[in-house]
Amino acid sequence: MTAALFENVGKVYKSGPFARTQIPAVRDVTLTVPLGSVFGLLGPNRAGKTTLVKLLLSLARPSAGHVARFGEPIANRRTLSRVGYMHENHAFPRYLSASEVLHFYGGLSGVPGDELPRRATALLERVGLADRKHEPISRFSKGMVQRLGLAQALINEPDLLILDEPTEGLDLLGRQLLRDIAREFKAAGKTVLLVSHVLEEVEELCNELAVLVAGRVVYRGTTAALTLDPNTGAKRPLETALRRLYTQPEVAE
Repeated sequence: MTAALFENVGKVYKSGPFARTQIPAVRDVTLTVPLGSVFGLLGPNRAGKTTLVKLLLSLARPSAGHVARFGEPIANRRTLSRVGYMHENHAFPRYLSASEVLHFYGGLSGVPGDELPRRATALLERVGLADRKHEPISRFSKGMVQRLGLAQALINEPDLLILDEPTEGLDLLGRQLLRDIAREFKAAGKTVLLVSHVLEEVEELCNELAVLVAGRVVYRGTTAALTLDPNTGAKRPLETALRRLYTQPEVAE
């Protein structure tokens, strides 16, 4: 079983008068996200990363191909209870307190009511918001909202944690917390799907990654192999390897 599977997936969005204009977002993507890994999903803007995440979260349907979570088609929404998602820009109701946010999203995720207070208290302590748990989040800084977003993504104790540009607005301690949690997931046999432009954290955390360019997978393999210069055999910066893929996309495995 895999955490996520994409088989020959395509997604076309329709636009314009009478939806006559077709905009391909991803094209013939075949990709496996294995269990027990921290898997990186990289690519330039408009590469199709967000579309793949939406498909995995059942927020969109593929125009072609097959998408599965934990071996089940994405139409089976019961498996969503095993997924946690941290977005880069949170839209929490600003009048709610941090504690109320966790109780609300925990209820939506199917967490038993008698279990919610314990989890919420422990997570707010973990992300450093225990002393502000009763304040409305309208008073929170961006970094504090990001920390709350991390707690919200963990409230259902997921087996797959999707982190979409998670370090935006976080300080050094917040970034270290994210890295610690990613390592804990991997050690426990769970999975993290990391979507990020911060190459330092990708190289540090991800043992495997996929690179999308113009909706296609142009690399799928280990981070170590990608940073190996094919001409000299020496290690090269990840940025150098990615720049080459972004500007000269050729399908590679």
